[in-house]
Amino acid sequence: MSAPLRHPEKARKPDQLSPPKPSWIRVKAPVSREYQETRDLMRALKLNTVCEEAACPNIGECWKQKHATVMILGAVCTRACSFCNVATGRPGALDPHEPEHVAAAVGKLGLNHVVVTSVDRDDLPDGGADHFVQTIRAIRRAAPATTIEVLTPDFLKKDGAIEAVVAAKPDVYNHNLETVPRLYREVRPGARYEASLALLAQVKRLDPTMFTKSGLMVGLGEALDEVCAVMDDLRAADVDFLTVGQYLQPTPKHHAVARFVAPTEFADLKASAFAKGFLMVSASPLTRSSYFAGDDFTKLRAARLARAH
Repeated sequence: MSAPLRHPEKARKPDQLSPPKPSWIRVKAPVSREYQETRDLMRALKLNTVCEEAACPNIGECWKQKHATVMILGAVCTRACSFCNVATGRPGALDPHEPEHVAAAVGKLGLNHVVVTSVDRDDLPDGGADHFVQTIRAIRRAAPATTIEVLTPDFLKKDGAIEAVVAAKPDVYNHNLETVPRLYREVRPGARYEASLALLAQVKRLDPTMFTKSGLMVGLGEALDEVCAVMDDLRAADVDFLTVGQYLQPTPKHHAVARFVAPTEFADLKASAFAKGFLMVSASPLTRSSYFAGDDFTKLRAARLARAH
């Protein structure tokens, strides 16, 4: 492992400046015809995407391949995480046609694998779980061969929500821990590390055959031993797939970047995660939860089969 991550950087507050971006984190502006076609389709079906709302740096590359991560339950989140660019406030009513619109988009884009995520909806009795269920069912009807990955909120204090989504049988259940426990109050104040970890463990108890996945950001001020401890917690919860990517500050109002982690350090983190027993690991500066999710799902299934034999 590389030394620079061994000691925690002092976390930078939102009013502090992030360091200059290194060459390995820079991406080209999206200009392709396929990008525009994907954008037009999302507009026509009145769908939100985390690609746009969260200002993902990979949007040009992914949309050129017509891979979009749909964000259901509206575009306004009830939480105010300091790392996230999604709007915060009082959400509007759910769109009852959204599940069918998502299914239509999957069909028109010809997706073999789709990632469905959402904002947090603490205002809803079930946190939006039934909307996930209806979306999964609509995709199954419209595109039965498409594999489905859900990236859900924590459904904090929403009894029965996790059970409902698991019962709908997505192929992958993803919930991101995002950062190390020490930084939760600053970075993810509305969430609880223990609750998010318990969610992932509960999914496996409910359906041991379901793939589980979680993601971390680095560059927020965490130390190497803290990242490794989170990996150990995830393996104790029997999580199959880990993603690790560089945190990028969306706007000057958001939590600043403590430092940019070098590609060689990501390679070290990836090797360490595989050594701890994850079936699949994606770790690079631009890795995000849904980045090449379809290709990674194929590798994930192959890894399970190989381990079984």
